[in-house]
Amino acid sequence: MRVKNFIFLYLCVSSVVGFSQSTQTKKIIQPILGHRTVSILNVDGFKFKDLNKNGKLDKYEDWRLSNEERTKDLLSKMSVEEKVGFMLISTSRLKSERSAQINVQTDNNVAPSSDLNEEDQVSSNNIFTRKPLPFPNMSAVGATKGIKQFHLRHFILRANVSARLTAEWANKLQTLAESDGLGIPAIIASNPRNHITKDASIGLSVGATVFSNWPGELGLSAMRDLKLVREFADIARQEWAAVGLRKGYMYMADLSTEPRWQRIEGTFGENADWVAKMITEVILGFQGTKLSNTSIALTTKHFPGGGAGVGGQDPHFEWGKFEHFPGNMFQNNLIPFKAAIKAGTSAIMPYYSIPQDTKYKQVAYAYNKEVIHDLLRDSLGFKGIINSDTGPIDMMPWGVEDISITERYKKAIEAGVNLFSGTGDPSKLLETVKSGMVDMKLIDNSVSRLLMEKFTLGLFENPYVDEDAAEKIVGNAKFQARADLAMRKSIVLLRNENKTLPLKPKTKIYFESYFQRRGAASPSVVYQAKDKKYDVEFVKTPEEADCILFWVTPGAKALFQSDGSPLYLDMSRNSVDVKYVNALTSKKPTILAINYTNPWVIDEIYNDQTKKNIKGVIATFGTTNEALLDIVLGKFNPTGKMPFTTPISEMAVEKQLSDVPGYLKGKEYSLFKFNEGMSYH
Repeated sequence: MRVKNFIFLYLCVSSVVGFSQSTQTKKIIQPILGHRTVSILNVDGFKFKDLNKNGKLDKYEDWRLSNEERTKDLLSKMSVEEKVGFMLISTSRLKSERSAQINVQTDNNVAPSSDLNEEDQVSSNNIFTRKPLPFPNMSAVGATKGIKQFHLRHFILRANVSARLTAEWANKLQTLAESDGLGIPAIIASNPRNHITKDASIGLSVGATVFSNWPGELGLSAMRDLKLVREFADIARQEWAAVGLRKGYMYMADLSTEPRWQRIEGTFGENADWVAKMITEVILGFQGTKLSNTSIALTTKHFPGGGAGVGGQDPHFEWGKFEHFPGNMFQNNLIPFKAAIKAGTSAIMPYYSIPQDTKYKQVAYAYNKEVIHDLLRDSLGFKGIINSDTGPIDMMPWGVEDISITERYKKAIEAGVNLFSGTGDPSKLLETVKSGMVDMKLIDNSVSRLLMEKFTLGLFENPYVDEDAAEKIVGNAKFQARADLAMRKSIVLLRNENKTLPLKPKTKIYFESYFQRRGAASPSVVYQAKDKKYDVEFVKTPEEADCILFWVTPGAKALFQSDGSPLYLDMSRNSVDVKYVNALTSKKPTILAINYTNPWVIDEIYNDQTKKNIKGVIATFGTTNEALLDIVLGKFNPTGKMPFTTPISEMAVEKQLSDVPGYLKGKEYSLFKFNEGMSYH
């Protein structure tokens, strides 16, 4: 018995001693320090960056300390001017960049500033409530002025250039930030860069880029493959990090419950539970299970959900500033955001809308303390950064139009906003703070949250990237192969009369893509095979064909071309010549493919009369000719499912309730149902 007691006592003592020794001798690993302008300090056998150039190791420079300790120390050293500049995130442009080229097409002729000394004038634009444009002229500021005069450290890059140019520009920006004052690194954000999208506009999506090209967000959702969604996000994470982009203004947790809303293309669909799963995988793929020096910090938007605007209009515009909940389903919108919070999203962005039919005050969400502080912070427990959407202070101040700019800042800060997007000019925010209108504790709280994100991302140790590696990583063949698989998995087979699909070998196919393009003489493009990949014959006229494959992309107005007129979902009012389409499909048996950016009403081209010749119906959500042909010809078995319900008629659209998902709107509403989709076997 004594022996047993002795052994037990020995084990207990040994475990305690072992724990103590392991704690005391825990290996400290020297991180890689990226630096261009500051000196390196050698302390206790380790290296540290002398960011404030004072020749000694300050706590915020000591990577051995906790992020909380470092943040507290750095905050104590920052001036009011530095804190205020830190609370702004501004669009930054590359030298000679032309606004009209951004987000329209890849332009490798745009060069970055060689010295980042461009001094763009800071401007404020109210074009959202004036003459509509294809995209907004976001307020921008030159990098040198922004960093050295305005103390900015948050930037949004909207330019669409090569991987090397992006990496070079990011490194130059970080060099400039390192050389200034306390040496606080910058963080560069972007909208999505990895998707095929129809409405590639500033503030929405960059569109086709040198990054790996994946289906649109609706297409990712249609795959019904959460593992591949996580893989997509991880691949995009590697590409973004390679060029110095460390913050994503994405993704949308909004629900596509109002079918006319012009931003549905950027959502994951109408089902809150499914969108919650999608947003979880996206966040975990970009950020990891927790934010780290390999993460891309995400800003989930648009809290508490912007998909129920009155008439489908968007709150970027005065005529779309109200969001209503006639079906009393406000709480349904919160489900994906709860998932985002649980997954650890670094930031959340409130939308511009004024809520109606809720218990909350009728003021835009960025000013709505009941929604931002009480609901998001207190009730849902969100501890990250609250990042305003672009321009709620001077462009979309819905519900507070009659108060001054400084009063708007005060109201938004007290509601809980930590980071303001849309301006690089800190003068009015500085006036608000220096006048004592807001408690300095609120400013310090915001800056602390923002500093914590930077420390956690490892930017204080190494914000620089390898420009040669960036070229090799971004858009590489291995990544694109996975994206190509996603293209095929995103396609949904909805109808297959008499098992017409897949088409048989030797079939003569007339394959026409129909899409109204600005400046194009004709919306039609006839596919011609470049090789003999397929065992069919592609012909030049429908008369020669055994079968017509007709792929139509309806052309709704781009978001920033909105003029307040009613929105419709039928073909004839969305750039489709119905007579032409019906004449074509009447000639031969037809496979009708429709690219969905909204839940289109297709009764003008798919009705009792036209159905006689339409043998198959396919839904796409941003994909390629090759992916569609692989489905049609049986090289890939379709497995996709619809991410939303499509309405049977315009009358059904008019009668529906904006906050109610399509699958709850009844049989009289739906043509194709949420989660509908067929396979060949």
